[in-house]
Amino acid sequence: MKMRNILIVDDDPIAREMLRTALARLGHTVLCAGGGDEALEQLTRNHVRMVITDWMMEPMDGLRLCRTIRERRFSRYVYIIMLSARDDPVDIAQGMEAGADDFIAKPFHPVELEARIKAGERTLSLETRDVTIFALARLAESRDSETGMHLERVRNYVRILAEQLAQSPALFPMVTGDFIQMLYDTSPLHDIGKVAIPDAILLKPGKLTTPEYEIMKRHVAIGAATLDEALALYPEAKFLEMARDIAATHHEKFDGTGYPAGLSGERIPLCGRIMALADVYDAITSKRVYKEAHSHEFACSEIRKEAGKHFDPRLVEAFFQKEKDILVLREYFLDMEQAQKTFPLAKSDWLPLVAAAHGLSQAPTLASDPRT
Repeated sequence: MKMRNILIVDDDPIAREMLRTALARLGHTVLCAGGGDEALEQLTRNHVRMVITDWMMEPMDGLRLCRTIRERRFSRYVYIIMLSARDDPVDIAQGMEAGADDFIAKPFHPVELEARIKAGERTLSLETRDVTIFALARLAESRDSETGMHLERVRNYVRILAEQLAQSPALFPMVTGDFIQMLYDTSPLHDIGKVAIPDAILLKPGKLTTPEYEIMKRHVAIGAATLDEALALYPEAKFLEMARDIAATHHEKFDGTGYPAGLSGERIPLCGRIMALADVYDAITSKRVYKEAHSHEFACSEIRKEAGKHFDPRLVEAFFQKEKDILVLREYFLDMEQAQKTFPLAKSDWLPLVAAAHGLSQAPTLASDPRT
């Protein structure tokens, strides 16, 4: 299967056309951009997984384009091949540091070009892991038709909170770019244990009885145990450690009154503390089988009350520092759900329109009851 939508970026129209022709002959679908700004627009509007860019361009050269793509943190990984006459090891190292994944020397040979693209395809195939994660999470979520886009919302909320924490490296040195990406990738597995909870409890429209509540709480231990078993088989899969920690601790409370272990303060992994706040905010502001949705303002009031109790006070502070962004995202997803029902367009057509209406440069990759 040939790579779809390889984006060529070159300010020389002749060089651009030569590369486009070579890729087309190899059977690839090709998009073209005459410079960095146009390339970023193409990445926002189209599903592009691979970019082949010239180094020497004006006004944005290939290095700056690489850095910008990495800084944007698109919802999918973009594989970047740098095309350049520069083949000095220092130049190659500079390009790799800027975010390039591979190099092709000018003038290129079609055989080498195809080999480099195939290498990129193998790397991108590793992202199947992320698709698997999300598919498993969907399995748990699909049993409740009213959870809507819960996974997409929450994974974006946790990323916003983590990115705010990253602004204070002295307080949160562990919040690196890798931490943020892994948190975003694994957060959908927080409720995977719900697959083992009976429908009569999970979908009960009223308040749970005490025995029902205890059964519902088991989803935390079940989810953590399932991920622990996977981790035992694949100990090198570090993302499973974070997934396990999130599943095990997202119902713990900062003051130690949560479950299942009654952990408190710093004993709760940071990923679990972040997930707890994002999950509760989404639960309060969303309709569930057992309750109606509350307003953003009501949710904010509850979160303020729970600072130092349910939530890490520093996370509450981060939440309110990014409150506007979180509200925009919430409204974006509400409109997106409505668009799915009413727009007679393909998703790729209406999704950017909804994002633009909320001032987003790109579309996001998409008191609590124990059922949240």
